[in-house]
Amino acid sequence: MSFEEYAALARQLAEHRRAGERDAAVESERRRDLHAAADYLHQRLTAQGHRLDQLGRATGVDQPPTGPPPAPAGDPAAWPSPPAGSGSPVAPGSPVAPGSPAAPGPTAAPGPRDGRSAGAAGVSGRAGVGAYPELPATQASLALPTAVSPAGGGVPAQRAAAVDPVVELELARRMADEADRHGQQAELLAQRPALLPTWSPLARAVAVYAACGAAAGVLMLILVVASGVGIVDGFTLGAWICAGLPALAFFGGYLVLGRWGRPAMVAGTPPRYLPLGFLICFLLVPLGYCAYLLLFRALR
Repeated sequence: MSFEEYAALARQLAEHRRAGERDAAVESERRRDLHAAADYLHQRLTAQGHRLDQLGRATGVDQPPTGPPPAPAGDPAAWPSPPAGSGSPVAPGSPVAPGSPAAPGPTAAPGPRDGRSAGAAGVSGRAGVGAYPELPATQASLALPTAVSPAGGGVPAQRAAAVDPVVELELARRMADEADRHGQQAELLAQRPALLPTWSPLARAVAVYAACGAAAGVLMLILVVASGVGIVDGFTLGAWICAGLPALAFFGGYLVLGRWGRPAMVAGTPPRYLPLGFLICFLLVPLGYCAYLLLFRALR
């Protein structure tokens, strides 16, 4: 080999070494980026899990109960029950005494039958394995071919599917974005009360106090009728109309707003507009009684 050939070979080796170093640096940078993306997704999913736990506790949703642990293989309760009249059950893997009902007879030994192979039961080392069920002649031609592994025995060979970490991380990121979107929607729904969720707090309070005042007005009409037949005297009727029924309507509206007008997730106590409710309840019932008197006199 001449000096020029040796120098060209050295240059070629140096180029190959530099290319290998560049490829190694690119691969190392790619791995660092993948690890950083995986750590970021892990932190993000952990924060999402904590936030969903808080949302579930705030809305009163308990975690789903975990199922019972699987029974161990040696547990007799996990063994399948034998059919009726077949005798006592036999544990899997336990030796079977000769002459017992579960022991195979002399004709149960695997081997060739009618000039055909016994399948997997005929392989050495597979004692105790029954032969495969025979297919009819019309279905034998429709059977799918099986890929034979190097070990033999007709067992299909499994192939591991290649997984691209970049694709998997991208799918995980999209699922995390979707989980964030659904979590924001759940938080918006949790910030709405169960009673009139689309109304403003002021309109909701006015509607609740007015409904409670209307219910007190119905009770007021019942008391007026009872006073007309002599069951209730005039002093009791006036006390209920001026103080009793308005107070009941006010406290009823207060309790309804506190029970069904409070969002599941809210910072602090929502406003209940106590002065407005007091004014509505203590004016609505007496005004209803005055309107009843005017209507009664107008009809007479």
